[in-house]
Amino acid sequence: MEHFIWFFEIPAIDFSRATSFYRAILGIDIEVVDMNGIQMGLFPNDGKAVSGAVVKGNYKPSAEGVIVYLNGGDDLQTILDKVVAASGKVLVPKSEIGPDIGFYALFMDTEGNRLGLHSQG
Repeated sequence: MEHFIWFFEIPAIDFSRATSFYRAILGIDIEVVDMNGIQMGLFPNDGKAVSGAVVKGNYKPSAEGVIVYLNGGDDLQTILDKVVAASGKVLVPKSEIGPDIGFYALFMDTEGNRLGLHSQG
C-alpha cells in the first residue's frame, strides 16, 4: 500500500465560491462534474498521488474533526499568503515542526473548513 489516504472531500455550501478559493490559493484547474446530483470540483489527479475534491452535497463544512494537510510546495507561505486574499483566514501561521520534518500552517477556507498545509521549506 503506497498511501493510506486515497481521496478526500472538502465540503462546500457555496460551490462556486469554494472552487474559486481553491483555484486561487493552489493555482490549479478544478474540473467540475455532477455525480448523481452531487456537485464535485475535482483536483488534478495523475492516478498515482492522493487527490480530492470540493463537494456540495450531503456534507457540512466544519472547523472541528479531521484535518487534511495539503501539499504546500517548496514553501507553504506562498499559498498561505493567498488564503487571506481569497477570503480565507489563517488560523496558525507558518510554524516549524522540527528539524528535517518541515513546516505546517492551518487555515479556514471560505466555507468554514479547517485545513492544513505542509512543506519542507
